Amino acid sequence: MKQTLLLLLFATLCAAVSGEDHALVIQTDFGTKDGAVAAMKGVAVGVDAHLPIFDLSHENTPYDIWEAAYRLKQSAPYWPAGTVFVSVIDPGVGTERASIVLKTKSGHYFVGPDNGTWTLVAEELGVEAVRRIDEKLNRRAGSEKSYTFHGRDIYAYTGARLASGKITYEQVGPLLDAKIVSLPYERASQKDGVLRGTIPQIDFHYGNIWSNIPDSLFNELKPQFGEKFLVVIFHNGKEVYRGVMPYAKTFGDVPEGAPLLYLDSLLDVAFALNMDNFAKKHELSSGSGWSVTVERAKP
Repeated sequence: MKQTLLLLLFATLCAAVSGEDHALVIQTDFGTKDGAVAAMKGVAVGVDAHLPIFDLSHENTPYDIWEAAYRLKQSAPYWPAGTVFVSVIDPGVGTERASIVLKTKSGHYFVGPDNGTWTLVAEELGVEAVRRIDEKLNRRAGSEKSYTFHGRDIYAYTGARLASGKITYEQVGPLLDAKIVSLPYERASQKDGVLRGTIPQIDFHYGNIWSNIPDSLFNELKPQFGEKFLVVIFHNGKEVYRGVMPYAKTFGDVPEGAPLLYLDSLLDVAFALNMDNFAKKHELSSGSGWSVTVERAKP
């Protein structure tokens, strides 16, 4: 009996660490003050008690699909192939918007409403295939009368089944055209030494301003550390900030409280105040109405 129990325990441990389960990563705008996120995780654990489950963020701005898209761009590429992301920022819950699983060319899976959430990961990681979730097969039993919590009843359930290997990607549902709903935004550009881009997001904790201007475009200006640049920020076409700042490797390269231009962790052009909050001090924010230009400062 003792030997049998030891063998059973060994088999259970082997199953838990065998690598058959892929990570399930969850993003919502639910917050953590109530039980919504816990309910989603409970459904996932009910599918597979050994499933590794992680939080991306649950403090997203309510209904802000663009912010959700950026958070996925910010984090998804650093997870291994096979990771399943469930993202539920879904102001259209219960309406006719499609529920899908996007498979990217990088081998990642994204589960949720096709409402623009996948805009940036689709561009960066590539679209391999799109399948519509067959809710007759991939919906939590007994939830058919629930119309407002697809995160729990459809997305967490389907994501957990896919991550745990309970279903294959082909069993998610019918194959759709390999395209997704995309949010419109201004792509970064460079013309005559002037860089133009948007401010897709700010670093909420520190107030740094992140742009969508990649280092590859910035490097066309052949910048040197310490060189000064003119930064102009606009909101709905109206200038709201103008300042000159040096290009620096890191925050401590300028005096405390001084501005700097640097490359953020995604290697995009960004702006900050050393040991201070740039966004708060200058009343700046992010989104489709916020844009920026960068050029060499005149002597």
